[in-house]
Amino acid sequence: MVDIAKEQPNDWWEVEALFDLCFAPGRTALSSYRLRDGVPPVEGLCLIARDDYGAIGGAIRFWPVRVGPKEALLLGPIAVHPTRQGEGLGGLLIREGLRRADALHWPRTMLVGDAPYYSRFGFHRLEGVEMPPPTNPARILGVGDWSGVTGKVTRWGA
Repeated sequence: MVDIAKEQPNDWWEVEALFDLCFAPGRTALSSYRLRDGVPPVEGLCLIARDDYGAIGGAIRFWPVRVGPKEALLLGPIAVHPTRQGEGLGGLLIREGLRRADALHWPRTMLVGDAPYYSRFGFHRLEGVEMPPPTNPARILGVGDWSGVTGKVTRWGA
């Protein structure tokens, strides 16, 4: 049994430790992190999954970005503790995050990831959306209303 809840400020270090465990030590050097620099994640869309013992089994964050002049969410990072992988926890966090994003009237969400995995949540390859290099264009995926939305992905407020 897990409880999905909004990430609280006192969860920050535990969530960062989970991200460090699940990703390479140089994760913050990725181009997607340049889009997050100095920008807070979207309130209410950073979620954690805790088990009955209070341990964090997974976490997801969403960040505001611009694609050309349009607003979008950048999903990521998302991580599931290695001992909890294969239980559907990642899918649960993604579905709940997207449901909450929809309730907050965010029209579109994007990420950089594997299409075979993320297509089950409605994500598809985005044409004409340019992430900062070096990003493989085939891994730029989106869900929501992307009609007519193209251009470079830039930091919120830039």
